[in-house]
Amino acid sequence: MPIQSWEAVLNVPGEGAGTALASSTTLTDISPAPQLVLPSGYMYIGQRLRLIAYGIFSTTSTPTLLLGGYYGGVAGTALAATAAITTGSGAASWPWRLSLEIYVRSVGSSGTVWCNGVVKLGTSLTGATDYWIPSSQTQPITINTTTANALTVGAQWGTSSASNTITCEDAYIEAIS
Repeated sequence: MPIQSWEAVLNVPGEGAGTALASSTTLTDISPAPQLVLPSGYMYIGQRLRLIAYGIFSTTSTPTLLLGGYYGGVAGTALAATAAITTGSGAASWPWRLSLEIYVRSVGSSGTVWCNGVVKLGTSLTGATDYWIPSSQTQPITINTTTANALTVGAQWGTSSASNTITCEDAYIEAIS
């Protein structure tokens, strides 16, 4: 017997790209506004969410870049992030894309989720390399589902330069059932 399923985008379309991150080596939220905040008690056991984000980056030399999805902002919990990836030299508006699947295993103040995804980081305007995420977080990831938290995208440069920039052009969250 076939099983019916559906997907629904949870957040409203962004009002443009997120703020570009440059001249910084601090983990920073690059999500477009308005961010999606999951309300307290929204998650349930067996629920699946998908975070999709994409944008462009530019570099000078070969700096490292970390990209990831976060619950409660970059100061909250890393759901899945890359290790520091050495980028190509002289990137000029090269594409990147993050796709993260989130599976809720338990709820509560010590709820748990399993996360799996991929970051595609441009090696040119027409080529990319895939990086599986999470690269170092062990599963399951513990989160508090009893409080409201935003799902966001964070980035961090390894070298501070005005020429090392990354912008999240769009991000959206889907509920999958």
